[in-house]
Amino acid sequence: MSALISVHDKTGVVEFAEHLVGLGHDLISTGGTLATLREAGLSVRPVPDVTGFPEMLDGRVKTLHPAIHGGILARRDIPAHQQQLDDLGFDPIDIVVVNLYPFASTLAQGLDHESLVEQIDIGGPTLIRSAAKNIANVVVVVDPRDYDQMQTALHANTLDIEFRNRLAAKAFAHTAGYDALIAAYYADRCSEQLPEMLALPLTRLVDLRYGENPHQATAAFYRFGTPELPAVGLAAMEQLHGQQLSYNNYLDIDAAWRLVNEFVEPAVAAIKHGNPCGLAVGKVELRELYERVHACDPISIFGGVIATNRNVDLDIAMSMRGTLLDIIGAPSYDQEALAVLRKRRYTRILQIPNLDAVGDSHILELGQLQLRTVLGGALLQEADNLSPNKPAFEVVSKREPTEAHRRDLAFAWQAIKHVKSNAIVLAKHGDLVGVGAGQMNRVDSVHMALRRAGVRAQGSVLASDAFFPFPDGPVMAMEGGVEAIIEPGGSVKDSEVIKAVDQADGILVFTGGERHFRH
Repeated sequence: MSALISVHDKTGVVEFAEHLVGLGHDLISTGGTLATLREAGLSVRPVPDVTGFPEMLDGRVKTLHPAIHGGILARRDIPAHQQQLDDLGFDPIDIVVVNLYPFASTLAQGLDHESLVEQIDIGGPTLIRSAAKNIANVVVVVDPRDYDQMQTALHANTLDIEFRNRLAAKAFAHTAGYDALIAAYYADRCSEQLPEMLALPLTRLVDLRYGENPHQATAAFYRFGTPELPAVGLAAMEQLHGQQLSYNNYLDIDAAWRLVNEFVEPAVAAIKHGNPCGLAVGKVELRELYERVHACDPISIFGGVIATNRNVDLDIAMSMRGTLLDIIGAPSYDQEALAVLRKRRYTRILQIPNLDAVGDSHILELGQLQLRTVLGGALLQEADNLSPNKPAFEVVSKREPTEAHRRDLAFAWQAIKHVKSNAIVLAKHGDLVGVGAGQMNRVDSVHMALRRAGVRAQGSVLASDAFFPFPDGPVMAMEGGVEAIIEPGGSVKDSEVIKAVDQADGILVFTGGERHFRH
């Protein structure tokens, strides 16, 4: 019996190899693995001794030989296969232990293209795929974490087909993820934004108790890339306190984190079921911003998610007392603040690096692709720009906005990107004061935003994620106290909308067709 071992990650490989020798396996190896095993005192045949050919091309060709792949691919239940091996003097190989060149970690180091190319493994994936194809006869191990279970199965002679199939699935996923990362790297080097065949490297990071509902029993959070690459976004966060995050928690903290990272200035946001129920921005203490967020919708914030793009200090932690919060997310925390927040038994406290702290990141670009499955396929788009985006103002009303109006209109236009369509927000002095989200018509969203704002609607501005098809929405808004409206324009009834706003002595700004649908 023979086992071929060639690994970049040498964790536990000596102990595993010793176990294989103890079970009567001859070892075959190459390169650094060969040296490691020999240093441990093990008897190992170099691959050139098996193939009869030396390594070539600075190690680019080592295991690509019939003596290796014939020994792996031969079916033991076909006598002609064994006869061919005998005729050629080749031995069967029963176990293949391989993991691949460190393309991911080399990519993470930011090395030049030529260095990266040399970390594209050829022989390793071929060995893995050959062994996985012949899984009924050959066992393939790509993950050092499987060594212990493999040893137990070998010792007890329990290498059943289910165990073999699991190893084969892991092997093909290992090479597929490796190739996907390389494909994504090369896609970045060409002008084609969306490749004809899309391969995304995803690695399971956390098993979840269930999905959106308890009967959806299978759920997990996957990170972009592999563990060797720097994690970004939610994959980089650290949970400091509280219960395990749920599927819905991930969606809500993602919504909150994207929203506060819209702004360079200090920002605090509240999210409930994926929609903002409060947002405040300004160069003031976080405690004041939180209190302004709470005032936007003190009912919906109960059991919601709070995020800020600044360090959490004791003052804001004390301000949160008395309100049940599911999650608090921030880039950092003072120890005094953590001591207060940790008194909340169930609240999840998360520390998440701000997006602007990541810098240039290949995986951040992947993470900003938005992929959604539909029946029979998937939709992919680039994210609705996360960076601050001051709209191109086109004042179409007779009345001109003041500078204060312009600031609030720009703020509202940034916020509207994070509200589900049909979306309406009311803003005033850097605060959201009313939100209407996810309604089947825009008038209902206006009504909802006005009702939530109450008296705070007086003197506010309104942002609409898409154009008003009729004047009824703007008329309702201005009757409720709204002074200025920003919307894309482009309706066949734009002239009627403009006329209605002028008759109410209001302000109307178009964005030149730029809109922010979020379905």
